[in-house]
Amino acid sequence: MSDKIIDFSERKPTDEWKKYTKLGIIFVVLLSLLMILLSNLFIVQQGEFKVVRQFGEVVRVEQEPGLKFKIPFIQSVSTLTKKQMILDVEPTEINTRDKKRILIDNYAVWRIDDPQQMISSAQTIDRAETIMMNFIYSVIRAELGQLDFDQIINEEDSSRGSFNDRILNRVNELLERDNYGISVTDVRMKRTDLPEENEQAVYRRMISERNSIAQDYLSQGDAEANRIRANTDREVKEIVAKANADANEIIGQGEAGAAQIYNQSFGRDVEFYNLYRTLLSYEKTIDDQTVIVLPADSPYARILMGYTD
Repeated sequence: MSDKIIDFSERKPTDEWKKYTKLGIIFVVLLSLLMILLSNLFIVQQGEFKVVRQFGEVVRVEQEPGLKFKIPFIQSVSTLTKKQMILDVEPTEINTRDKKRILIDNYAVWRIDDPQQMISSAQTIDRAETIMMNFIYSVIRAELGQLDFDQIINEEDSSRGSFNDRILNRVNELLERDNYGISVTDVRMKRTDLPEENEQAVYRRMISERNSIAQDYLSQGDAEANRIRANTDREVKEIVAKANADANEIIGQGEAGAAQIYNQSFGRDVEFYNLYRTLLSYEKTIDDQTVIVLPADSPYARILMGYTD
């Protein structure tokens, strides 16, 4: 029986084993503390806010770039951007001053100025955008309700003027009044349309108006063309009449000059002149069918028979 007795004193840890065990525990503890420390460090980057909450309440906002620390297990960190964001406002229908319905589609550019105020008043970015959208819609409806339809769709109209600036200033006044910690930097219209049920009727009216204007232009063009033609015909007749008068005058002067030359020439030889006149009369009175009965002693007959003495 004595051979089966175990001496447990021989299996007790030695001092060296105790030493390694203690070192291992210390290492694990230090490693755990390091991991906890690292997991509760956070980095604030350029262009962002870090919101530190404790039990759901905002205790501080870090906005300077660098390495920051939060209390383990108690505090949590969320991120908000410092950059400007775009809010695409849903298209809405409004009534103009002249009782016409139009569809307005616009957008806004906004930013967070005070994250703590924004979280306290609006809780989330989605809710902040919803609040802004309601303010923008309310202000646009009030502003455009003071303008006629033609003034709204015509950006060059002086009544439109600083419309976007007025909306921007009014929306920021409302946001500042209620301490939302956000601001709008720009508001712009993307599109101004008619409601679908009115669009075709307006198109037909616009086409009718344009056709009427085109017909007026055509009528004015025809009248102007007729006036130009009448003036041109009158000028042509005047020019032709003056040219004919000048031509007749020149012809008369030429005939007078020719007659004078004839008289001077024929006066030098009367017999030749008589002969010439006789020959000219033959051209008028004699052809291949002519029968002439003349006295034998007439000068006319004598010339025909070759007697020239």
